[in-house]
Amino acid sequence: MLDAEDVRRIALSFPATLEKERWGHPTFDVTGRMFVTVPDDGTSFAVRCPRHERAELMASEPEKFWVPAHEAHSSWVRARLAALDDADELYDILLDSWRQAAPADLAETFPAPGDRRPSAG
Repeated sequence: MLDAEDVRRIALSFPATLEKERWGHPTFDVTGRMFVTVPDDGTSFAVRCPRHERAELMASEPEKFWVPAHEAHSSWVRARLAALDDADELYDILLDSWRQAAPADLAETFPAPGDRRPSAG
């Protein structure tokens, strides 16, 4: 089963990523812009997601994705680690968020989600 350490390992594998503690839990930034956080008890994580895509995502996979009421006006969505299919899905979700936060020139140098997979470990 995937856990917060898998989120950390994958997030830190992306270029120019640093881990910082905010609000009492780990967050990950690319060139100073946050792209993932592991809130609460470590069973979920939050990533960037354009608001116009969130409703469709949550409707299509409500067991995986949700937005807490206090984050309804943000451009973030949460995902349940236990509901993800595998590490490849986690990788793609984190990479998509990283690419949204990264400067365009950096994002363009790194493969799009689905083009590269994490190594076993």
